[in-house]
Amino acid sequence: MEAPQTASAQAVIDNVPDVHPDIHQTTCCVVGGGPGGMILALLLARQGIPVTLLEAHQDFDRQFRGDTLHPAILEILDQIGLADRLHQLRHAKIEGGAIRTPRGPRTIFDLHWIRTRFPYVMLIPQEEFLDFLAAEARKYPSFRLVMGANVQQLIEEDGVVRGVRYRAPGGWHEVRALLTVGADGRFSMIRHLAGFTPVATSPPFNILWFRLPRLPEDADSFGPASTFSQAQAQSQGASLPAEEGFRLLGRGSGFPEPWLGLQGRFGRGQALVGIDRLSHWQMGYFLRSKEHYQELHAAGIDAFRRSVLEIEPRFAPHMAHLTDWHQLSSSFLTVEGSRCRRWYRPGLLLVGDAAHTMTPAAGAGIKYAIEDAVVAANVLAEPLKAGQVSLRDLAAVQRQREIPTRLIQAVGAFAQKTFLRRMLTPGRTPRPPVFFFLAPIPLLRRLVPRFLAFGLWKVRVKCSATSDF
Repeated sequence: MEAPQTASAQAVIDNVPDVHPDIHQTTCCVVGGGPGGMILALLLARQGIPVTLLEAHQDFDRQFRGDTLHPAILEILDQIGLADRLHQLRHAKIEGGAIRTPRGPRTIFDLHWIRTRFPYVMLIPQEEFLDFLAAEARKYPSFRLVMGANVQQLIEEDGVVRGVRYRAPGGWHEVRALLTVGADGRFSMIRHLAGFTPVATSPPFNILWFRLPRLPEDADSFGPASTFSQAQAQSQGASLPAEEGFRLLGRGSGFPEPWLGLQGRFGRGQALVGIDRLSHWQMGYFLRSKEHYQELHAAGIDAFRRSVLEIEPRFAPHMAHLTDWHQLSSSFLTVEGSRCRRWYRPGLLLVGDAAHTMTPAAGAGIKYAIEDAVVAANVLAEPLKAGQVSLRDLAAVQRQREIPTRLIQAVGAFAQKTFLRRMLTPGRTPRPPVFFFLAPIPLLRRLVPRFLAFGLWKVRVKCSATSDF
């Protein structure tokens, strides 16, 4: 088991003033209002379990966060009666993916092959999804949400975590709880304060995110399509540079304009992805290393624009709006896949990226965080109601979730070490992973989409609401 507390964690605690804060008592304190933390709090509140959710920010609106909800998650939401209402919000449906090669497009997956009510990945702004869940959770009197709650200290008694102390605009506060759950993401403060040391599972993943305007002519330039099959035919005849690339294909719902999907290009040691957000393009430029970022910065914004247009000239009119490096400087992201050997201590549990940070190469961080939350609610609801959560209960959560999360981390690490590394090496010809070319095989045609949609097995909510709020 990891050391109970690191020196740096102690330094954080030592900076907390000796004051008499406001104290709130609850059964479960969840730190982190992302998808995993929000779903866990909602599922517990539905069963009448007092739960306090602490979110460090004042709202959920932050740039460059994951926006994908896999079929597995849509089925979970359907179980608790939320899927239909969620679909009333504007969203897009990713139904398949194709890779463009000099010989033409090649389908790599088609989610229509899986048996589900939701044969697509829903793309919805994460802030809208979280606002939707928070509004649902507020219907239950046992749910309490505190925004702007910056957790600074764990409260421990006789080696057992009994809650947290946090700072808010109104001063210092305490939440005392039978169980504290760290769902505060890849840079988890709870993990840090508890002294857990993650083990790296993949090399650092570097990407530069930035925004470009969506222009009226984009509907013609980027080939809108209402269905997956139409998009495939459209890609066949599209006039594109000779480099290779990929496209996630789908359709929009509730938008005034056609959704242009996710566009990707790679070649000449460079890679670029563009996601149509309807109001703008979210762009990601892949970097070989932190030093690569420094090289780009030193070369200046004009050189960076030229690098992007070398592999995707259709963004030329958009890149003209990128005039200053300050438009990029705050969006450089380095993520290293990692996992904690143990996700729990007495009175404390980690879930989602706090327990196992996912590299973006796996593309499924939200899915696995929400599934962690569902399993945690399934396992811990009765112990929480009984007022006693044992280490065996906490270990059961990790035991059920460790194999799926370690497998997807291995898949992401393999893709990153092979395909992405080769793709970003100047002078080397990028070659798609072998399974891309095996996708047309009848058996794999069904297995690959099913794994993308559900992983090794489906996770289900096993406990229903105790009342209609």
